[in-house]
Amino acid sequence: MKKILITAENSYIGNAFADWTYERYKIDFISCRTDKWKELDFSIYDVVFHVAGIAHTRETKENTNLYFKVNRDLTVALAMKAKDDGVKHFIFLSSMSVYGIERGVIRKESIPKPTSNYGISKLQAEEKIMSLKNENFRIAILRVPMVYGKNCKGNYPRLAKVALKLPVVPAINNQRSMLYIDNLSEFVKVVIENCMSGIYLPQNSEYTNTSEMIRLIAEVHEKKIVLTKLANPLIRLLCRKSRVVNKVFGNLVFEQSKSDYCVVGLKESIKLTEGDMENWRN
Repeated sequence: MKKILITAENSYIGNAFADWTYERYKIDFISCRTDKWKELDFSIYDVVFHVAGIAHTRETKENTNLYFKVNRDLTVALAMKAKDDGVKHFIFLSSMSVYGIERGVIRKESIPKPTSNYGISKLQAEEKIMSLKNENFRIAILRVPMVYGKNCKGNYPRLAKVALKLPVVPAINNQRSMLYIDNLSEFVKVVIENCMSGIYLPQNSEYTNTSEMIRLIAEVHEKKIVLTKLANPLIRLLCRKSRVVNKVFGNLVFEQSKSDYCVVGLKESIKLTEGDMENWRN
């Protein structure tokens, strides 16, 4: 049984992965809020899954340094210790934000040009840790889109509130790459089992239409919602002028690729996110 070290005791993604694979791996968590982790022996682990970082926090001048201290410097320090202690595999949770684009299609060969402190700090961490890799120290970087699931944070809960409050929403035919938490957990399992190294762009097997997602959320709660195209010209205009509107109704996707790791489809993922996940698993 492989031993996995997850960096972040209260990580949503880390804990979801541990729940998903609890019978397959021996998993430990560490906190990176202090320097106590530096005193630990990483040599007993086969894999370090690094998920600790700053996200879902409004960027300000005051917290700029914190982004780089946590998302970049901590990542590099952990990777160096893992390598020095003889760990064979380091998995880094990065982000779609490293590409710095707000609309369009991102391909494997697309060049990252981050514009936010979050994206810049993640990309700089990627570049620095990739210089550490060799045949005995494999590094996998996961550039994930929006991750959602039961009790998640970020943009999904905002969409859920819209679905439960508004009787009418725009019927926009857009496409977004998203990643349901169990699909991400399954992908990480595949990465570990195959000791994969490189940069990966995991996503659901199907693109998400925001209007349809809102409708599905409302449906789970037995709430009727009307989709209308009347405001579509205005929404399309706002998508070009407003980052917030574009994040909701604009198009931003990874190029589709093989996704055998996707164990849950979009409709079922919404039911699980809004409903009782334990009943599904049992």
